[in-house]
Amino acid sequence: MAPLMKLISQLGFLRLGGDSNKLEVDDDRVLHLFRNRAELKKSHITLQDEVQRLKDRVKQQEGATARVQEMLQGLEGRLSQPETAYPTLVFYQLRELWNLGRTLLTQFVAELAAQQEERERRAFFAEYNREQFERRQGIEAKLRDAENNAVAARDTVAQLEQELARLRQFWHFFKRRTIRQRLQTASLQSMLCMQDLEAARTGRDALDAEPAPEFGGLSVDARRAINQATIAYAQVLVERLARTPLMELARAASGRREPPRDEYGDRARCEATMAAIVLGRGLLQQRGTLQQEIKQRSEFVRELAKYRSSGDTVPTAESLAAAIDGSKVLSDDLWEIFRVLLR
Repeated sequence: MAPLMKLISQLGFLRLGGDSNKLEVDDDRVLHLFRNRAELKKSHITLQDEVQRLKDRVKQQEGATARVQEMLQGLEGRLSQPETAYPTLVFYQLRELWNLGRTLLTQFVAELAAQQEERERRAFFAEYNREQFERRQGIEAKLRDAENNAVAARDTVAQLEQELARLRQFWHFFKRRTIRQRLQTASLQSMLCMQDLEAARTGRDALDAEPAPEFGGLSVDARRAINQATIAYAQVLVERLARTPLMELARAASGRREPPRDEYGDRARCEATMAAIVLGRGLLQQRGTLQQEIKQRSEFVRELAKYRSSGDTVPTAESLAAAIDGSKVLSDDLWEIFRVLLR
């Protein structure tokens, strides 16, 4: 029985060995299926997260839409009643007056920044081109000198080789020895000249391969000058509304989301305020002597402006305390000027 069992076991081993390739293929397929299942599960989880995120955004948008609709309904209700319609109109016209001042300052900064940036960009690349020209001149001069030295060294070697070739007689023994020494020195010198020539060519190629630098933007001095002019412009706008109560009214309206009910008076008073707002808009948009006014106040602001650090571009409000409305513009953030000034 023992030999029979041994034979059966051997036959079974051989049968399994013959099917080993098929089992390996099946294992690979199973492994591939498991990998695909894991990837599909991962993608499914990612899609579920994305769906949940989109649902959250939809809920947020629905909430925002509901709030806007509520505000519109409230606005419609105010405008539908005579006693609240006129104060509502005054409120939104005051907000628009405030936004007009901020818009004028924003446009002013954008124009000055664009002009100054273009000037500094041109100056930057002009200086870069000048430096590159000087560097190229120096490198080209070194290259010409290296080429001349290499040619002279090769000529010297060739002359010594020719002279050595002519000295064939035995009585030229000592002279040949001297020529060989000179030839060895000349060959070494020629090799050094070739190395200098390759270095000069490498320097020229490196200069050609250098990328053009990027303009880093407005300098600190330019941003300070623009900010000083902007503060001066804000002072001009404040002074133009100084004889009217519109400045404080517009500032108060800018800090509210909904119009007050009884702060602007009755219909007659509201109509007078709206007429004053129309005049105030005209005052803010006057440009006849604007440049001269800004220039005068900018010089005054420039003399008084102090900064917290060498890289700071916005002057401190305390340093402008002596200027007309200077500290008020900054300390009270009139026209939301800190959002307008360049950093």
